[in-house]
Amino acid sequence: MTKRLLTMKINGRTVEKAVEPRTLLIHFLREDCQLTGAHIGCDTSHCGACTVDLDGRSVKSCTHLAVQCEGASVLTVEGLANAGTLHAVQDGFYREHGLQCGFCTPGMLMRAYRFLQENPNPTEPEVRAGMSGNLCRCTGYQNIVKAVLHAAATLQQTQKEAA
Repeated sequence: MTKRLLTMKINGRTVEKAVEPRTLLIHFLREDCQLTGAHIGCDTSHCGACTVDLDGRSVKSCTHLAVQCEGASVLTVEGLANAGTLHAVQDGFYREHGLQCGFCTPGMLMRAYRFLQENPNPTEPEVRAGMSGNLCRCTGYQNIVKAVLHAAATLQQTQKEAA
């Protein structure tokens, strides 16, 4: 199969690689870019372990062909921290024990990141609805909800301090 040259920004850096047209974004990220944070969980888009941010929206990277992302901007879990400082959603999951086995965590973090961009001051029911496309088989979700609410409060406080 003939490969196509693909250029996109991943975590703020321009990446240019040859890729087979049938390559899924999740495989491109993991195998071609060695960004293994996003996990392959179900291959059916149900679990959300492969969630990344694509041009300002949460997507399940197992449902997008890499070539469809030509010129796009992708943020993966590896791109959340800034100069060694955890992003508020990462810190929230750490402080509120929002993980157990950790398999779903990268997708949860990425969905939480985008959800809080969309709704910076959510209620608990809104967090549950906003995160409903990502499945966790270990935690029972309570601490994940607490983690997202903690991150929301942190981000709000940071904005107040910056103003």
